[in-house]
Amino acid sequence: MNEQSKWSKVDSYFVDRLLTADPVLDAVLDANAGAGLPNIDVAPNQGKLLHLLAKMKGAANILEIGTLGGYSTIWLARALPETGRLVTLEFEHKHVVVAEDNLRLAGVSGKVEVMEGPALESLALLEARGTEPFDFIFIDADKPNNPHYLKWALKLARPGAVIVADNVVRNGEVINPDSTDDRVQGIRRFLDLLAEEPRIDATALQTVGSKGYDGFVLGIVTA
Repeated sequence: MNEQSKWSKVDSYFVDRLLTADPVLDAVLDANAGAGLPNIDVAPNQGKLLHLLAKMKGAANILEIGTLGGYSTIWLARALPETGRLVTLEFEHKHVVVAEDNLRLAGVSGKVEVMEGPALESLALLEARGTEPFDFIFIDADKPNNPHYLKWALKLARPGAVIVADNVVRNGEVINPDSTDDRVQGIRRFLDLLAEEPRIDATALQTVGSKGYDGFVLGIVTA
C-alpha cells in the first residue's frame, strides 16, 4: 500500500466512525463533479473541522474567500446561529451558479451571500459598504493573492477573530525558496507576513489525508 492510499483509507476510517451520513453533502459533491468543477473541495473531516472551529468560536459573522461549489460554505453555514450570516467570495460565474444551487439544496441560502467577481474587489466593496466585522475567516482561494487576502482579513476582522488558511504546505514545496510555482511563492509571502504581523497569533500544521500532503494555518486576531 503506497502512502497516499494509506492516508485516504485512514481518512475514510475517521469519516465512517465520526461523521454522520449526510445525503445532502454527498449530493453537493456529486453536483460539483457533474458540473465539471475541480476536485479541490476540503475533505469531509476537514469540513467538519471548520464547522467545529466556527462553533467553538461562537462565530456569527463568517467570511469565506473562495467558494468553489459551496461544500465548505455549507459546513461553515451550519455552524452559524439562527441570526448568523456568511459572505463567500467566488471569481468564476460557473462556480457561483453551482454553489447557489447547492446552498439552496442544503437549506442555508438564507444565511449566505455569494459575491461574484475578483475577491480583492469584493473585499474592497465589503469595506466600502461598512460591513460588520467578521469573527471567523476562511481563506481558500488563489494562493498568489494570499498575502493580500491576509491584509484584508485583518482589516475586516474583529479582535479575537479566527483566521484559517488552507493548502499552505503544497506537498512540501513551501520550503523551496526557488520554486517557480507562483502558488508556492504566494504561500511563502503569506507566511512571511504572518511572521511579521503583530496583530495575529498563528501557527501552521502539516496534514496528510485523502487530499494528499498539505496543511493549514490557524490564527487568532489579537488587535
